Amino acid sequence: MELWHNLLNGFATAATPVNLLWAFIGCFIGTAVGVLPGIGPALTVAMLLPLTSQLDPVASMIMFAGVYYGAMYGGSTTSILLNTPGETGTMVTALEGNLMAKSGRAGAALATAAIGSFVAGSIATLLVTLFAPSIADYALQFGPPEYFALMMLAFTTVTAVLGKSTLRGLCSLFLGLAIGLIGLDQITGQARYTLGVGELVDGIEVVLVAVGLFAVGETLYLVLYEGRQPESRNTMSRLWMSGSDWRRSLPAWLRGTLLGFPFGTVPAGGTEIPTFLSYGLEKKLSRHKEEFGTTGAIEGVAGPEAANNAAVTGTLVPLLTLGIPTSTTAAIMLSAFQNYGIQPGPTLFQTSSALVWALIASLYIGNVMLLVLNLPLVGLWTQLLKIPKPPLYAGILIFATVGVYGMRQSAFDLVLLFGVGLLGVLMRRFDFPAAPVIVGMIMGPMAEAQLRNAMSIGEGRWSVFVERPLSATLLALCVLVLVMPRVLRRLAARRAAARAGAAAPLAS
Repeated sequence: MELWHNLLNGFATAATPVNLLWAFIGCFIGTAVGVLPGIGPALTVAMLLPLTSQLDPVASMIMFAGVYYGAMYGGSTTSILLNTPGETGTMVTALEGNLMAKSGRAGAALATAAIGSFVAGSIATLLVTLFAPSIADYALQFGPPEYFALMMLAFTTVTAVLGKSTLRGLCSLFLGLAIGLIGLDQITGQARYTLGVGELVDGIEVVLVAVGLFAVGETLYLVLYEGRQPESRNTMSRLWMSGSDWRRSLPAWLRGTLLGFPFGTVPAGGTEIPTFLSYGLEKKLSRHKEEFGTTGAIEGVAGPEAANNAAVTGTLVPLLTLGIPTSTTAAIMLSAFQNYGIQPGPTLFQTSSALVWALIASLYIGNVMLLVLNLPLVGLWTQLLKIPKPPLYAGILIFATVGVYGMRQSAFDLVLLFGVGLLGVLMRRFDFPAAPVIVGMIMGPMAEAQLRNAMSIGEGRWSVFVERPLSATLLALCVLVLVMPRVLRRLAARRAAARAGAAAPLAS
């Protein structure tokens, strides 16, 4: 009963006119961002962070949440109409959705994507409501050794999942850890790694680095290395789905939701894996296999879109209960919490109960808003693609510059911003992931503090991490995350070699 009482209080807060307005603004911006290729929710939230520093924390987080899952809705529009995914999570939607559009069924594809996102988002939000408080209560049993081991697991999974290679991911992570060490030592209060520059005594702002890597870096990279996007468009048919489309989509929505939500809740999650799994499952179970890859199968749009949005909602579970981001946008949202002096984790449901339940309630409201935005306004979103790229990129750079300068009115911050932006260009050029840098900056100082506390508890003994069952288990999982992919690849290579060797005598 207490859970539903808290949720009702959350609805009372989220449903105030001001918060409803911020939820709508977030959903609108997020959908527009999803429609524009190359501009994701991480970049948008990073640019908005400096401008919302004076905003009420509840309103700010409601808006950021709207941007986050609104971008996932909007990304399906360009995937279907232009075969240009606005987000990595909508790459699979383009496979069948664009074929449906070319076959004159763009309206049905867009409708099943929008309604499937609504269904998946609503079910996933209900799961967050039911399970997040229980997870937070269990996490209260964690001590410094368990927290340090948990952060090590987050580091290893982030580097393994968010980069094309573990080595590149680790390099990005260590860069973030190094940047996070700049400034005052948390325990001794002494300045370190400032190189005698007074502006660095307070450390480097996470927001500045996020804006530099994602806004400035991505924009400069697109200007320097990427050509023009194709301008061809596909004609839309009627908006609503037929009875057959509904019957084929509903099971796919439910299966996609059940696949996507668990992937969002674990540190090795993300939207790419569950969407591909959902697509493969729908292709295997479909009674209309001949439509896949030819005229477009509606199940191939419905399942992945549901998995995509369920995974996005699932990322809030580890973010709110453990303080661990499982995606780039979640990492930037973590820094937004910290800007308000709020530390997500097991105690968040006790210390900031009103904010958490208002945020969860806003997810229900936001899903309805996004359904209203996506079904009737598809034509409007496609018009955004007509914005010429030079003014678009120039606007992003101006927005980023004004936002960062507004934080501390420091010219040094602007120099640092564009220096980080150039670093972002190099990282993108050589396939180094940017997300581990942000994760390292945010979680590095926290991991350092927990390590010191754990060593104090163990009286200087490193064995304290393996003497406690939970921390030992988490560290063992770290080793598995790093080792198992290599072991599996070697086993697969040996099996392939064995098959080739067995087939050679038969061929001769």
